[in-house]
Amino acid sequence: MKILAITASVLALSTTLAFANPEVGGAPMFEDKNIVENAVNSADHTTLVAAVTAAGLVETLMGAGPFTVFAPTNDAFAKLPAGTVETLLKPENKDTLVKILTCHVVGAAVLSEALEDMIAADGGKHAVPTLGGCTLQATYEGDVIKLTDEAGNVATVTIADVIQSNGVIHVIDTVMLPAS
Repeated sequence: MKILAITASVLALSTTLAFANPEVGGAPMFEDKNIVENAVNSADHTTLVAAVTAAGLVETLMGAGPFTVFAPTNDAFAKLPAGTVETLLKPENKDTLVKILTCHVVGAAVLSEALEDMIAADGGKHAVPTLGGCTLQATYEGDVIKLTDEAGNVATVTIADVIQSNGVIHVIDTVMLPAS
């Protein structure tokens, strides 16, 4: 009986550890917090948080969802041409900023395993429609999910399946842009 109890405890612990959220930007991500509540704690997503605030999308992303957010890091925003972020954060460019940001949001919670299955079912490439009206093309290379935007930019999912109370975040290394 003791062996059974110990085995059950080890299984419970390993299951808990296997499904624990990864840290993002040096901060723990909590499944009982929403996308915005977690993102504000990530040191790697300060630019994204500033952009979401400037675009007036905080309330939306704190809503019930479910959402999948492909969350570009500060380094992803830094890859844009010099001055782009500063220009987008200006009030007169709010519509453009909203369009770009919502091209990172899907109106469903999609975990990486489900996305991989959709990619496989579609012969290696799956169209991912976003709330911003963009369509990202998802592919799977080795053990990595890649997203290609309408402008030809390719992002790698660097951290997948960060569970939120209102969806899931997948951290990406490139900002996705709509077609020109």
